[in-house]
Amino acid sequence: MSTQSDAASAVGPVLELDDITVGYGGVPAVRGLSAAVRPGEILALLGPNGAGKTTTLLASVGALPLMSGTVTALGEPIDHHVERNARRGVTLVPDTRGLFHKLSVSDNLRLAKRKDGTDLDTVFGYFPKLKTMRSRQCGNLSGGEQQMLALAKALLARPRVLLIDEMSLGLSPVAVQDLLPRLRSFADEHQMAVVLVEQHIDLALGIADSAVVLHHGRVALSASAAELRSRRDMVEAAYFGRTISDQAS
Repeated sequence: MSTQSDAASAVGPVLELDDITVGYGGVPAVRGLSAAVRPGEILALLGPNGAGKTTTLLASVGALPLMSGTVTALGEPIDHHVERNARRGVTLVPDTRGLFHKLSVSDNLRLAKRKDGTDLDTVFGYFPKLKTMRSRQCGNLSGGEQQMLALAKALLARPRVLLIDEMSLGLSPVAVQDLLPRLRSFADEHQMAVVLVEQHIDLALGIADSAVVLHHGRVALSASAAELRSRRDMVEAAYFGRTISDQAS
């Protein structure tokens, strides 16, 4: 993973959040957040429920207006129209997965296919199980299979920035262990920047290059994933808004 990180650091970020404050009804949910992701990098966005992770993703794709700060994607300020950002290559996989449950797997993929996007054979190479269930109705798939389909749909658009909200929601740890390495491979091979909101901390840090822990909308901890893998005490303290020195006192 260090090779990809070293290569990515030689170019500028494709997604940059600069001191953003964003919220709902004039009340901030995220305050003063700065982060950057370069091509081929995965940023894990961690924190307890209500920490501001989903709010950050929505602001990053233009679905929520900023109260202050800036979001720059692919060298330009983020547009306030989500669909325009998607056409530019900034794609969000929401925690609802965004699937058409009454349609077949094949129809879901067909609707997501773009002329300049990734071809189906490439996507099936990452998710071969989907190829065998093309005729099945999406609503009859397991949670893990639906998440595979949601990721496959996103990858068909050949995103340059992919944001994934709660990928493991409702999935077994085994299913998550199966999906995350595939995401790492796609980021490496296609130089796609990824922001991943994930509750399985160890699994997320295992594929990420860097991580930010949010607590009550503020950055409690920001470091390389390698550092945080070796300092789980720091991560656990940040989840509760404490520092290591707080724990010792």
